[in-house]
Amino acid sequence: MTTDLTSATWFKSRYSGSTGDCVEVGAGVPSVIPVRDSKDPHGPALTFEPAAWNAFINAVKAGDFAG
Repeated sequence: MTTDLTSATWFKSRYSGSTGDCVEVGAGVPSVIPVRDSKDPHGPALTFEPAAWNAFINAVKAGDFAG
């Protein structure tokens, strides 16, 4: 299934660093959270269900991926 992302408003984290190369997250798309590579804004995007995206964000905040 393809999701129409033309209504997405894309943003980067303020923690993305000075190069600006990071992922962008889209807002304004019903039922999914789109994520794309900021270096390829016209390329493919991954979409996540809101519950899965929230679980990922909470795991990042908890330090579950700290290396």
